[in-house]
Amino acid sequence: MDLPVAPKRLRAWLVRRPSWFSDVLLALFVTVIQVHSVGDYGAVLPEPIARPASDFGYAGYALVVLSGVAIVARRRWPVAVFAITAAASLVYFGLDYPDRMSCLALFVALYTLAAYGDGRRSLLIASTGTVVLAVGWLVAGADVEPEAAVGWVFFRIGASIISTVLGESVRSRRVIAAEAQRRAELSERSREEETRARVDAERLRIAREVHDTVAHAIAIINVQASVTAHVLDKRPDQARDALRAIEQTSSRALQEMRAVLGVLRADDGREPHPGLDQVDALAHKARDAGLDVTVEQTLGAAPLPSAVSSAAYRIIQESITNVIRHVGPTRVLVLIETAPDALRIRVADEGTGDRVLVPVGAGGSSSTGRGIIGMRERCQLLGGELHATARADGGFEVSARLPIVPVGSRP
Repeated sequence: MDLPVAPKRLRAWLVRRPSWFSDVLLALFVTVIQVHSVGDYGAVLPEPIARPASDFGYAGYALVVLSGVAIVARRRWPVAVFAITAAASLVYFGLDYPDRMSCLALFVALYTLAAYGDGRRSLLIASTGTVVLAVGWLVAGADVEPEAAVGWVFFRIGASIISTVLGESVRSRRVIAAEAQRRAELSERSREEETRARVDAERLRIAREVHDTVAHAIAIINVQASVTAHVLDKRPDQARDALRAIEQTSSRALQEMRAVLGVLRADDGREPHPGLDQVDALAHKARDAGLDVTVEQTLGAAPLPSAVSSAAYRIIQESITNVIRHVGPTRVLVLIETAPDALRIRVADEGTGDRVLVPVGAGGSSSTGRGIIGMRERCQLLGGELHATARADGGFEVSARLPIVPVGSRP
């Protein structure tokens, strides 16, 4: 059965109640306890022989009511509330009113000052105030009778210290929790930034792979298609060979594209890793496109890291592609040499003989091409360097140095 609208609203308000509502209830509770305590003077426990709280025009009741009501503002003005309750306590005991629970508001004020303060400053105020109160209480209780009643003075001092320590403990836990929350949020942001960086790096890697694969294949297919168009009628055998080269090149390009894009599928973790062992096949394709390619390799006995071998293959592939696209049939020399600490690559062409053509993206060109830029990025990722310059005697040269990092040497 549904509850009436009014109780529902009341329950919702209680759930979202403002902080002052709790303080009002606490102040009311403390005030009632203090008034009832001092009014019930007659003692089961030993107490000082004191005057009733109704003396001096009910000043005792007024003081305990004042200290109890002040609790309402304890969170907003903790120092002021502590000052009011402390002053009321000194005046109250200075007039020889009975103890009982008349200091309850003072203990709440000390707890609040320590729990909601700023740490060192609040502790200094609380400790200084407690010392002043202790001196005042001891002076006021110096001649109490019976002597056993002096225990109430030490009870007040001890309870004041405990209230302060309890409040500081709560504040410390709150600070630790806030710091833990801050660190958790910072860690979460760091993980998100790291994830975004990895995603960006993977996108860049895939873009480079797609560019290298497609650009090289399209360049060769374009050359072969041009040959086919010129010799189709006069030399059908040569046209057939050109078409066969187009078929093989496009098939290989499709396989590499599937391998590149396969990393985007959740159920396919394949990654393309073309290496230097495929340079001869790459040179053979370039010869079909009209280049006179010479490959000279001097490799060490130890196998190269896959990242270095793959980057070297892509640099050579892109360099040959640039020659096919921008120069045409010419002689190309590919040198691959393994030094003790690095792999050195040099790809040089003789040009057209009458002019120097600079591939897209070389020499700081303003073009938006990604050829030379992509090769340089591959080198930089491995800590290497790449230079692409025009040769003084014609043609173009790409030289790269890729550090060889032994497996497991990186932290």
